[in-house]
Amino acid sequence: MRALAIDLGGTHAKCAVVEDRKVQAARHLDLDSAQGLNTALPLLAGTLRELLSECGLSAKDCAGLSFGSCGIVDSSTGRFLSTNQKWDDAPSLDLPEWCRQEFSLPLRLENDARMALLGEWYAGAARGFEDVAMLTLGTGIGGAAMIGGRLLRGKHSQAGNLGGHQPVLFTGRACTCGGIGCAEAEAGGWSLPLIAREWPGFEQSALAKEAQVNFEALFRLAGQGDRVSGEVRDRCLHVWAAAAVGMVHAFDPEVVVFGGGVMKSADVILPFIQEHVSKHAWTPWGKVQVRAAELGNDAGLLGAIPLLSE
Repeated sequence: MRALAIDLGGTHAKCAVVEDRKVQAARHLDLDSAQGLNTALPLLAGTLRELLSECGLSAKDCAGLSFGSCGIVDSSTGRFLSTNQKWDDAPSLDLPEWCRQEFSLPLRLENDARMALLGEWYAGAARGFEDVAMLTLGTGIGGAAMIGGRLLRGKHSQAGNLGGHQPVLFTGRACTCGGIGCAEAEAGGWSLPLIAREWPGFEQSALAKEAQVNFEALFRLAGQGDRVSGEVRDRCLHVWAAAAVGMVHAFDPEVVVFGGGVMKSADVILPFIQEHVSKHAWTPWGKVQVRAAELGNDAGLLGAIPLLSE
């Protein structure tokens, strides 16, 4: 099967032509969600046409278009339900109709974490498993779950999708979702600078001298022995591990896959989380495996084939 695919983030999009387990052609676009999704749609359509042309194909050679994005979506209707301060105009748009007009193809809309899970299940770290949970660590923390080889969605399209909004500290920080002490508010990319700057000794730390306080700097400086970086890193590891145990208890997976740019430090992250899950998750049947995603930024694109095959 061949398909068009869009993976839309808050500040970027990746467009691609995919065939089975291979990305045939792809292009990265920088976007601004404040300008609205409706403004970005012509650029997305034009980019997909260019990619088709590069492959010597036309839209009629594709089975459909998969559209993965942050936020809560209704995959049965192809409509956005909530975008949590990104692409505010998205819930007003009829993307299936846009796709019919542009390409004469059916469109399937799905949350980006679910798309990443589908990709890893189809062609990556979760291949061969039917019961899988996934957490994607980035600016926020995404979640998705699969039971019996089928994505978990639920009546309100939220099932399995709020892994980053599990409360890990009931006296913790306020989250953008309205919750308190969510995993994302305690160890997400957007909350990391806030947490670090409040840490005792931050002003004297090597981390304070970085142009950006992000996970790349945090893990690099922690590895070099900076005390504050090491303590904040370890706190993040504990939060992610607690979130993983929550996913295990909620969805009974055989494997939990961790994705996102932070997994460049998988050699530090995976052993810690595996040990924590093996010790603290109540799984009398055996031990849940913790794995790093294998497909990187292509996971959400390669999820197009299983999504369109549902």
